[in-house]
Amino acid sequence: MDYPAQSRPHALTHRPTSAVVLALAALTVLTLLLLSGCGSSDSGGDSDESSGGSDSSAAARTCAYPADSQSAAKDVKAPAEEPEAKGTVDATIATSAGDLVAALDADRTPCTVNSFLSLAAQKYFDDTDCHRLTTEGIFVLQCGDPTGTGSGGPGYSFADELDGSETYPAGTLAMANSGPDTNGSQFFVVYDDSSLPPDYTVFGQLDEASTKTVADLAAKGTNSGAGDGAPKEKVTITGVSFDD
Repeated sequence: MDYPAQSRPHALTHRPTSAVVLALAALTVLTLLLLSGCGSSDSGGDSDESSGGSDSSAAARTCAYPADSQSAAKDVKAPAEEPEAKGTVDATIATSAGDLVAALDADRTPCTVNSFLSLAAQKYFDDTDCHRLTTEGIFVLQCGDPTGTGSGGPGYSFADELDGSETYPAGTLAMANSGPDTNGSQFFVVYDDSSLPPDYTVFGQLDEASTKTVADLAAKGTNSGAGDGAPKEKVTITGVSFDD
């Protein structure tokens, strides 16, 4: 799992001189990749049934969740292969910093939402810390790893659900990964518009108040004072619930 080898961020939203941009872009590519839980690049995510692409909005499909090379950070079962959720799923991620209210898009990203719902129902996210905050280059809070190290996952992986049009404005809820089709349990919240390539499955959107909650947290910085690290104010997910 790359560091967040999941995101390969490009330039900053506010661009300084060209020389600085090039230096920051290079640094971002090397260090600001969003790391997903336990997905490995040979995890079988190229299955036709689970692959993303322009048809990823199909309501009815079969998803593949092959076992990963890493053991699960928490003991959970892989999701059912046939997603049940459709349309918009209203979710509340309860954290020590406040509730994060999100609308999950089960039609556009059925396999991703199916996995998130399954993990939440099994209390996989409960009492886990958000391990990473970035305040330069890209602006995200990354969560979903029970080990708090950035390398933990659910013991399975699944394919991307992308169509190439993905953007990452403030409020975006997306999957972290360590390369194509290596999604696991780690996800990130974008609290300010971020320039990222369309490589990270966008499966939901936070409301304005929740986005501000994360932005206020980010304003306090990281525990080291660097632009990338654990949040200075510890953020713990206490549970995830869904509206019926």
